[in-house]
Amino acid sequence: MRLEKPTPAQLGLTAEEGRILRVFRTPARIQEFVTGLSANFEKGGDTLRSVRGVLRHGEAHCIEAAFAAACALWLQGEPPLVMDLTAEGDSDHVVALFRRDGCWGAISKSNHVWLRWRDPVYRSPRELAMSYLHEYTNDARKTLRAYSVPVDLRRFPTAAWVTNEEDCWEVGAAIDDVRHYRLITPAQARRLMPRDAIELRADDLVQYESRDRTTARKY
Repeated sequence: MRLEKPTPAQLGLTAEEGRILRVFRTPARIQEFVTGLSANFEKGGDTLRSVRGVLRHGEAHCIEAAFAAACALWLQGEPPLVMDLTAEGDSDHVVALFRRDGCWGAISKSNHVWLRWRDPVYRSPRELAMSYLHEYTNDARKTLRAYSVPVDLRRFPTAAWVTNEEDCWEVGAAIDDVRHYRLITPAQARRLMPRDAIELRADDLVQYESRDRTTARKY
């Protein structure tokens, strides 16, 4: 679905911020942008930065990158949609959504390769969310359990997620609170096969190193 393209000024962005984001004219280019951002390991404490905060710091974790990606899509005339993935005994993951020829794809930042980009070949948000199941893990356990309805960020004031540099917690909480759907039943969860030693070794491949292995895995 194409929308009337807002100007950067209409979103509260400066001309320079708008210039940076409008360069990325396709979802693939936006993915390259978020992949190139440094990982935000939150060394000074938990953060939930806006699009402006991401651009200023040049780093992001998943939901911060999803905000930036959704804003870049909006500037190209596409709805700024995100989806929340929730896990059992593991961190949530948030991705930006887009559609091509009626199928869903995702732009995503992760320190591991597993939870990143998804090509627009999925017929529904559930089908797309299911594509993350096998690799969404905490050590040997597969932890993904639910996904949210697509959340249109136009429902929030732009000041709450585009320009309020450091404090987007209300938007984050609202995304947590939207309707979520279970991906698998409890019985199916009990039957999930643990990952083997080769798969566990693959976890050591990360884009950015952190002294804290748990933190490095989180993003």
